[in-house]
Amino acid sequence: MSAPETGTTEHLVFITGRLARPRLEKIAASLPAHLRWSIADAGVKVAALMTEEIIKRRVEIPEDATRIVLPGRCRANPEALAAHFGLPVERGPDEIVDLPAWLGLAGRSLDLSGHDVRIFSEIVDASKMTPEQILARGLDLARRGADVIDLGGLPDTPFPHLEASVKALKGAGLKVSVDSFSRDELSRGAKAGADFLLSLNEDTLDLAFETNAVPILVPTRPDDLDFLDRAIERMLAAGKPFIADAILEPIHHGLVDSVARYRDTRARWPDIEMMMGTGNLTELTEADSLGVTALLMGMCSELAIRNVLIVHVSNHTRRTVEEHDAARRVMYAARADASLPKGYGRALLALHDKRPFVQSPEEIAQAASEVRDPNYRIAVAEDGIHVYNRDIHKVGTDAMAFFPDLDVRSDGAHAFYLGGELAKAETAWRLGKRYVQDEPLDWGASADRPDEDTTAFKKAGHTKHSGPGAPPPGTRDAQPEADAERPETVSGTGSEPARTDERIVCGRLVSSDEA
Repeated sequence: MSAPETGTTEHLVFITGRLARPRLEKIAASLPAHLRWSIADAGVKVAALMTEEIIKRRVEIPEDATRIVLPGRCRANPEALAAHFGLPVERGPDEIVDLPAWLGLAGRSLDLSGHDVRIFSEIVDASKMTPEQILARGLDLARRGADVIDLGGLPDTPFPHLEASVKALKGAGLKVSVDSFSRDELSRGAKAGADFLLSLNEDTLDLAFETNAVPILVPTRPDDLDFLDRAIERMLAAGKPFIADAILEPIHHGLVDSVARYRDTRARWPDIEMMMGTGNLTELTEADSLGVTALLMGMCSELAIRNVLIVHVSNHTRRTVEEHDAARRVMYAARADASLPKGYGRALLALHDKRPFVQSPEEIAQAASEVRDPNYRIAVAEDGIHVYNRDIHKVGTDAMAFFPDLDVRSDGAHAFYLGGELAKAETAWRLGKRYVQDEPLDWGASADRPDEDTTAFKKAGHTKHSGPGAPPPGTRDAQPEADAERPETVSGTGSEPARTDERIVCGRLVSSDEA
């Protein structure tokens, strides 16, 4: 989503609740002057609890409005509201501080749908698997982001079911490559319908002229680029497609020289297709693979290397397909913007976040002073973990140290919930990651995000304090507020003063008696 061009007329309407409005006004006042905006307060305390009916009934949209923006955690259906108001309705970011970036005010839009790198994902032990197992693995790799399933042959290991495996993968609509130093296996794989052959050297180059499979050319020795040049010239003269790979070497075994060979090959052959096999670095370096992958994909982006061969053998590279997929998208978008790969989402940030703390200690203290119920809120700021309700506000850095101050000794379910949340909060604080109560930590491309229905309320969890009137743990669903106050709409443009007399309450989806 991009900011409007200077001189165009756009009027954004941000719908929110009473507690979030002051912070939203502060952020909105900092927006560029050409952006007109209004804040429509729906009259509820917590914006996340607004329903479609509350918004339809209570919110008035200015006549000249062009777009409506919902809070990220609002569960209302944007399509239904768009039909009601006759305007585009979008769900904004979860955190107010991210609004300028979400609006594209960093000079770019966050579109990671494109890429120009093809991922070959190798099944290294294919010869030891059945065709059925290979098909299941191939489908899983494709689901994760692989474009070509590479069947790796092992030295001195028969592969009698190679043809059946190729046909099974092709029958499922997958692209297939065969990777072997055996001329016989390469020939059999091509005859069975493989799309690519890895990796043809001086001894096997003639196969490129006996099949329609696209060959990947490699030097017989990593430092022998003369053969690679001769092979490239021969393929170009024949008018046949090919991909050239200069071979990436591991650290202390020629890494820097091998990177230089890729650069030199690209300089000599600016228009050919190239491949980089990243496994020699990701697999053979015991470092978190996401950062290594990001760096390699940045090199591929600079050198226009549009094919990568990846492998997963070591446990620390178990997410290598997802990591390469995320990195190729970020690098593609950054290159298209002639920009550094910064500000393109959090997929490449697993251990740390660029902006981990969305509230200051002072803002959390203000929120805590306004709480009038016994439900515990948990927040994380630079000074540590904050736990508060109407009776206490404690700050610390050790999750277990909070227990004596929490009145949950007789409430096992609640104690279990708070222990889990506080441990998660401590992890976030120590690593510098964002923490949101009742939400999983975001590990970027290093872990799957849970599926979420953005139009349905979530289980609120065991956030209710023990005591009379508290419902049984685990039975209370989040409900919208029924006693919403009269809504109010304020308007402005950039550079207007913001009200700061209220702060958003930390925590997600609390009911009316909690807020």
